[in-house]
Amino acid sequence: MKFSSEAEKTLARLIHDLDLSCFSAAQKTVFEHRLQQEFPLLFSMLLDVYGDQYDFYYHLQQLMVSLRDAFDARKPALKKKDEASLNDGPWFKDHKSLGIACYVDLFAGDLAKLKNRIPYLVDLGVTYIHLMPLYKSPEGDSDGGYAVSDYRQVDPKLGTIEELAALADAFAQAGIHLVLDFVFNHSSDEHQWAEKAKQGDPEFQDYYWMFESKDLPNQYETHLREIFPQVRKGNFTWCDTSKRWVWTTFNSFQWDLNYSNPAVFNAITQEMLFLANIGCDALRLDALAFIWKELGTNCENQPKAHRLISAFNACLKIVSPSVVFKSEAIVHPDEVLKYIGKDECELSYNPLLMALIWNSLATRKTKLLTQSMQQSFAISPDCAWVNYIRCHDDIGWTFDDAVAYDLGINPHDHRYFLNQFFTGRFEGSFAKGVAFAENKETGDCRVCGSLASLAGLESALEQNDQALIDLAVARILMVHSIILSIGGIPLLYSGDELGLLNDYSYQSDINKLADDRWVHRIAVNDKSIKRATAKGSPEFAISSGLKKLISIRKSESLLGEGSTEILQTNNEHVFAYSRKTNTEEMIALCNFSEHQQFVKAEHVGIEGNQRLDLISQQNLVLTNGLISLAPYQIRWLK
Repeated sequence: MKFSSEAEKTLARLIHDLDLSCFSAAQKTVFEHRLQQEFPLLFSMLLDVYGDQYDFYYHLQQLMVSLRDAFDARKPALKKKDEASLNDGPWFKDHKSLGIACYVDLFAGDLAKLKNRIPYLVDLGVTYIHLMPLYKSPEGDSDGGYAVSDYRQVDPKLGTIEELAALADAFAQAGIHLVLDFVFNHSSDEHQWAEKAKQGDPEFQDYYWMFESKDLPNQYETHLREIFPQVRKGNFTWCDTSKRWVWTTFNSFQWDLNYSNPAVFNAITQEMLFLANIGCDALRLDALAFIWKELGTNCENQPKAHRLISAFNACLKIVSPSVVFKSEAIVHPDEVLKYIGKDECELSYNPLLMALIWNSLATRKTKLLTQSMQQSFAISPDCAWVNYIRCHDDIGWTFDDAVAYDLGINPHDHRYFLNQFFTGRFEGSFAKGVAFAENKETGDCRVCGSLASLAGLESALEQNDQALIDLAVARILMVHSIILSIGGIPLLYSGDELGLLNDYSYQSDINKLADDRWVHRIAVNDKSIKRATAKGSPEFAISSGLKKLISIRKSESLLGEGSTEILQTNNEHVFAYSRKTNTEEMIALCNFSEHQQFVKAEHVGIEGNQRLDLISQQNLVLTNGLISLAPYQIRWLK
């Protein structure tokens, strides 16, 4: 093919110009082999994005230098892990996989103390830990660390970059994979690039979207949505130092990077490979839907965003092929799926499953969950969902309007109901949540709150009603059972395994007051861990029940490798799916109602009583061909 020939010639020229004398003969062979493997795709993606620029080849040369230097800097132990990963296949397909996400300071205090929490993680069964942004960031409000001032420095309050590398080694020895954030849509306005741009350096002003007048920003603004309307209007911020408008999608202190400039791609690639070389196993791509700006569009999910992610992926595979990307695309379900693949992100959050589990808890009905998962759950067998119930962020209702209309649901009104329900404004709601990014003009908002508070435990404890407490605990265990068994990596959010309730102390902190997400960013301390060991407490019921489900998952290989089929039950309160391998099958049933429900065995493909309920460890007994489910009961029928 003409393209292949062009890529081949270009690579030969680049290698000829590249000094590889720093490598041994063996390492030179490995590096050049990976270039041969990945360069055709890398070249294709970059040519499409930057090929019309006069200095395109120069930037390719500079990129090759960065790849060489990062490969040379990679520790022998990590290179050994890279080779093993190429032979052994992906680590994330194992049925023993279990993730947890946490802020270092909230979970342990600092990096040194986090190392002491490894036995706790191992006891829980964790094999993958996602440390929320821990890089140097502005004092005060830093969007939870997502305003990065220096990718190569840890926040001094947490420790040092050397301590992070040592912690990565300690995690690896404990069998725990480390996930770090790759915040690449924007930097803090205190990053050295931004500081130079403020001082008028034209090279670094081109690293961002900066405008002398509001004319062009106003044209862009016509098609853009506001992400945090409670903070400010629009997507641009006036910088008095540089006398320019700066594109700031999220917060005024987060400056969007200008990926139409190939120097920015190269610079961010260097930061990405530095993070990979710390010893992480995955990089979470923050706000990846926003990285490409195109006038006349909403500047989300643009084709060139996918080109750039594929190019980053190719660079990663050349230097550190054991590291994978995790997509954070909280967008329309069809768009979420487009980021998932071996050439982009092998892991992806599953925001649709998360949102619709909460929807089913509120409505006690599963039809929207069932039909949406039938349409959107299947992905490449080379990839995996990261299934979660809560995270550091808010809950947005990003289901497909077309599916809702198909089921007779008005999506606008239904989202309003869900917001009212989970902020406790709907009469009879069990939830205690907080509205986030509420738009006073439209009434739209998103929802914050800990899993336990949103599932009714906080309200039940306030009422001192044991029956309501038991229902809340049952809801918490049921939703966890889904992420543990439906296929993919289950990801816990720190504190949820202990049943922690909302923390309203942020309302008296001036640096957190404007960000209601702090209500569920809760400190885990020794006292809360000990409380979960007190028999008879709801925390104990949650902790012990969750550990039991995790133990079952780790003993059943079909909950790792295997296929998922979403089933129709003909009972609107029951969600069902099967997990299958060539030799085994399990049917999962979840009752989303506080009332007993029945499902015809034949509707979910069960014949006779030859099924073992893995949770109760009792054989299934049918009554008149019906499977019974107590309120919020889970059945895993193998």
